[in-house]
Amino acid sequence: MLDIAASFLTLVFLEIVLGIDNLVFISIVSGRLPKESQKPARQFGLGLALVTRLALLFTLFWLIHFTKPLLTIMGHVFSGRDILLLSGGLFLLYKGTAEIHQEVSPGVQNYGELKPGALISVIIQIAIMDIVFSIDSVVTAIGMTQHIEIMVAAIVVAIIVMIIASQWISDFIEAQPSIKMLALSFLLMVGVLLVADGSGYHVPRGYIYFSIFFSLFVETLNILTRQRQKS
Repeated sequence: MLDIAASFLTLVFLEIVLGIDNLVFISIVSGRLPKESQKPARQFGLGLALVTRLALLFTLFWLIHFTKPLLTIMGHVFSGRDILLLSGGLFLLYKGTAEIHQEVSPGVQNYGELKPGALISVIIQIAIMDIVFSIDSVVTAIGMTQHIEIMVAAIVVAIIVMIIASQWISDFIEAQPSIKMLALSFLLMVGVLLVADGSGYHVPRGYIYFSIFFSLFVETLNILTRQRQKS
């Protein structure tokens, strides 16, 4: 029971932080619309992100059950599940490394040139980018737990929280960039976990949950310390 609660809370946190880029993009695109249409566009964009993530989640979760041997490399037999886990792990390692490099390197994040357009144009842009931004969060969910109901619940809760508190979440992450860096570091750890699983070396998830919550505890102390020093 404790393991389920830990995986759920961890996933909710990661899904929210990993969804910030998607939220920022939606805010930028919806900002091209008239003022009265911006909030409905943001809510629609996040609702669409929920549908996209769940569809991608069920697709990958279905594929991950392909355990029939497909190929043998250096005496090790790989199934469809192993190949999917390896691919997902390598993707998270790349994604996490690229995002961390972007955070520590000078320059402004670029989402491409956004031209003013009608509501349908904004919806199309949001739909396309929702798919792109959903990949890392869904692969992370699969890497953190093997229970589909926990994945679904965490994704739904994270999106609902983002819809309700989208502005506050964006402001908080902007004010505390170390939280995003921490989440990106977790992304690298989950990537290593998936690569290990795909290679036949299972790592108990309890170790991952403990390290994540301990890191969050330490970072919370750091944030409180910095706030006290400013006051």
